[in-house]
Amino acid sequence: MNAYKLRIADQLLVQKMAGKGAVLIVGPKWCGKTTTAKQQANSFLDLSKRLVLEQSRQMMEIHPERLLSGGTPRVIDEWQLIPALWDIIRTEVDERNDFGQFILTGSAVLPEAEDTLHSGTGRIGRLKMRPMSLFESGESKGEVSLGDLFHQTDISVVPHDMPIEQVAFLVCRGGWPQTTFLQGDTALDQAEDYLEALLDTDMHRVDKVQRSSERMRYIMRSYARHQGTQCPISMIRADLLSGDNQSVSDDTISSYLDVLNRLFVIEDMPAWNPNLRSKAAIRTSPTRYFIDSSIATAALGIAPRDLVNDLNTFGFMFETLAARDIRVYADALKAKVYHFRDSNGLECDMVIHRRDGSYGLCEVKLGGPNNIELAANSLKAVAANIDTCKMPAPSFLMVLTAVGPYAYRRKDGVYVIPIGCLRP
Repeated sequence: MNAYKLRIADQLLVQKMAGKGAVLIVGPKWCGKTTTAKQQANSFLDLSKRLVLEQSRQMMEIHPERLLSGGTPRVIDEWQLIPALWDIIRTEVDERNDFGQFILTGSAVLPEAEDTLHSGTGRIGRLKMRPMSLFESGESKGEVSLGDLFHQTDISVVPHDMPIEQVAFLVCRGGWPQTTFLQGDTALDQAEDYLEALLDTDMHRVDKVQRSSERMRYIMRSYARHQGTQCPISMIRADLLSGDNQSVSDDTISSYLDVLNRLFVIEDMPAWNPNLRSKAAIRTSPTRYFIDSSIATAALGIAPRDLVNDLNTFGFMFETLAARDIRVYADALKAKVYHFRDSNGLECDMVIHRRDGSYGLCEVKLGGPNNIELAANSLKAVAANIDTCKMPAPSFLMVLTAVGPYAYRRKDGVYVIPIGCLRP
């Protein structure tokens, strides 16, 4: 039995339960939602088991409150398989008038379940989980705190020794909790298994629309090629027409992407809208990302050595891993993550924006002195264009790298932090 690795979501869940009668944990399949929920549970209802599901559906007709009886917090796994449970739980929370009663987990939101979500406002909190960050899985030593950078901490020089081959492996392995206990090809196989399960089974459970698994494979492959870009759906359609050999509309592609959204497989990054000194138009298209880099590499059928031999592709895949980690850390800091790009060519891969109004700017690079210099100059150009009469200046500028011998702060104030040194 593998030991439980602590998650950043553990403390976030405790905080949510302290102020809500129930908490809904959402996220992709295999990311550890149920295991994390069980750490807080005193009773458990597993609707993912066929027999339990059948009996629970019968109980809904006879005595639905029985499904909610048990020690609290009570975890109900895959609750959306019985959407009517939502209203029963909401009513029970009202009657008990106490916090921390239920934890609901699920890997998809069915249309009929989604229609009920509005009724839980004020009673049922929501927590999104993602695959594990490198700090949670133990690959990042965590000597540098992202939270400390908001206070412009003058970090000492921190040695870093993660080789590029290991980073490539981690990009392809992903942050699926069980894979962090595995080695070599056995660990890499898990992302391929995830992809095949998605195409063979999971995508068909989202709604009653019949879709082609092969077309979904083509769409995911195209999406993987465009990681870290703001590619329009028309570009994905062009990719499909070259491989699918069938006419496909933008609406059809959007419906397939909606399935991936419902399954929490993709998580595009919204655009940031700051106050600028220039009159440049701010680009509003989201940046395309899978929720984990391993989905992208599995969709493309590439292995760690392929990334090392193709640094351009490696850069985009690493950016997806970095987006995952920064989002996980941002959750702990009560922050949201955006990207920025304007019509003059100014851009920033990630803006970490806390709810107190403070924010940091981040560029992602594999490493190398020239790339770091270009990234630092880009960050400084964006910062110089912020209208500080209307909003605060950025708290920090950071170049987040895959490799590099040190984490340090440059003379111009820009932090250079290898991802293997970072924590929340």
